Amino acid sequence: MTASSPLRLLLVNDTDRPMAQLHAALTAAGYLVIVQAQGAAELLQLVDSQAPDIIIIDTESPSRDTLEQLALMGHAAPRPVVMFAEQGGLSTIQAAVSAGVTAYVVDQVAASRLAPIIDMARVKFEEDARLKKRLAEVEEQLADRKLIERAKGILMERRQLTEAQAYALLRSQAMQSGLRLVELSRQLINSSKLLG
Repeated sequence: MTASSPLRLLLVNDTDRPMAQLHAALTAAGYLVIVQAQGAAELLQLVDSQAPDIIIIDTESPSRDTLEQLALMGHAAPRPVVMFAEQGGLSTIQAAVSAGVTAYVVDQVAASRLAPIIDMARVKFEEDARLKKRLAEVEEQLADRKLIERAKGILMERRQLTEAQAYALLRSQAMQSGLRLVELSRQLINSSKLLG
């Protein structure tokens, strides 16, 4: 979103209530409601075809189907999700957050509170995305270290080397072959499996 273009919202009505008041309040707050859907059954398809910036869901209490749709969307096309609900038990909120809801708001909200709630959902979504990315990087680094340790172990056993010698040999071979240390380690492990 640029300063001149409003956030594009997908508004999902998961209740029997009319959405005119919420729609009008969102529009008055400067948001562009690009789609208004009845129920969350087609959520993933709508997100894919309409590319909204944020999903707003109005519900009495999120159904299992709605939560499943949100979880699918969270894996395929993650977006910040604001859920306005009438019921807010702890287990319901936990289920909603686990499914990908970034802001769960109980009871109707005054129009003046919409912008701060949506802003908070966006900030939380972005922070969660940063944390997930960092976690994935750390997990990859740990997996790489395990491969390198395993390759060192193979060299130590087969060539009767110390750990430092095995590591130096791996580094030297990786530099000579233009491979990353982890790539060479993976090749060494695969070769050792073939040779038994």
